[in-house]
Amino acid sequence: MKIRKAVITAAGPDQRTLPLQTLIDRDGKAKSALRILAEEAAAAGIEECLVITHRGDAEAYREAVGDCRSWVRFQEQSEPLGYGHAAATAKAFVGGEPFLLMVGDHLYLSQTEERCAAQLVRAAEEAGRPVSAVQQTHESKLPYYGAAGGYPVRGKPGWFHIETVAEKPTPTEAEQTLLVPGMRAGYYLCFFGMHALPPAVFELLEEALAKAEDPRRVRLTDALASLVEREGCLAYEVRGRRYDIGVRYGVFTAQLALALAGTDKEFVLAQLADLLAQTLSGRDPRPASPAGAAD
Repeated sequence: MKIRKAVITAAGPDQRTLPLQTLIDRDGKAKSALRILAEEAAAAGIEECLVITHRGDAEAYREAVGDCRSWVRFQEQSEPLGYGHAAATAKAFVGGEPFLLMVGDHLYLSQTEERCAAQLVRAAEEAGRPVSAVQQTHESKLPYYGAAGGYPVRGKPGWFHIETVAEKPTPTEAEQTLLVPGMRAGYYLCFFGMHALPPAVFELLEEALAKAEDPRRVRLTDALASLVEREGCLAYEVRGRRYDIGVRYGVFTAQLALALAGTDKEFVLAQLADLLAQTLSGRDPRPASPAGAAD
């Protein structure tokens, strides 16, 4: 199972500008969130990438991806018909190969030298089965993520057999259907924003879209649930953190995490310490104006 293609979904009307946000990456260079994501995929050995965009956005995305444009293609979703429909439109690009699916509104920081997408691709290639990256997440964050329930794989820490999936479950629903033996109370396996999937997922998405009264209600979790029943799926706990830039202060939090993991860490810490000191003391952080100068 060799994964050499990736699909990044970025067509949501409410999130279409997020991948265009500029951040300072760990190397101290200004890059768009999309370029950071593309480099994440490249580090996993991805050779070709397709970005699904909102209609009319392809050119802006082509500029935002920078030096990665030679191996990144763009495809516009014809109508805003939801995430499931957007993912399904990548069928022709993927062909009959397994592929890496990533969302366009998340950024990732690995806790090891191996980047998060590379960890997932390696795990999927070793397993030879569909694998979803997961992160243990407190129940207060359940409204933001899909989640999986199941049980640990014996003798393989961080691996889980998936039995059930749910999209943004309530804490009550999660407690009833998504508990994982051995996991601390109040925490669940929430999806990380990346999946290693077989091409069969497109057939399942197309079936769900054909039956749906409103295609915008078709979600990837619907196809994953069918895939669990048909083939069996695994979850792999990636050693890293995901940062959802679509939530309030999400871009700020992701930028802070990148800065603290990067080459300018000491400078950033010094600036934060100074800002905190000024805030706690009640001092105005602006430098004093020269005597007699107007504001």
